[in-house]
Amino acid sequence: MTLLRAADGSVASTGHAACIVAGERATLVDHGYQKFFRTSRGEFPATADRLRALHEFTEELHAAAGTPSLYNESLGTVSDEYLYDRLKGREHTALPEAAH
Repeated sequence: MTLLRAADGSVASTGHAACIVAGERATLVDHGYQKFFRTSRGEFPATADRLRALHEFTEELHAAAGTPSLYNESLGTVSDEYLYDRLKGREHTALPEAAH
């Protein structure tokens, strides 16, 4: 997450907060059945404790910076990517024609 200060003094945020896993910034990936933290070394399961800590940090950062907390972000941790395995290999398949 990057915080930017505008000329009028207001603060805006871009991106999402991240965890440090194995010494590097990890992006949060949702595979539909479980969330994972991805680094250059691979993917690691996102535990409930780590997700809770990330969510609390994000909420506190928004409060301290005075930036709005969006509804979907307030419900829980927002992933950087959503990769549902049931769709793998079907990205370019044509949909069947609707019966008339």
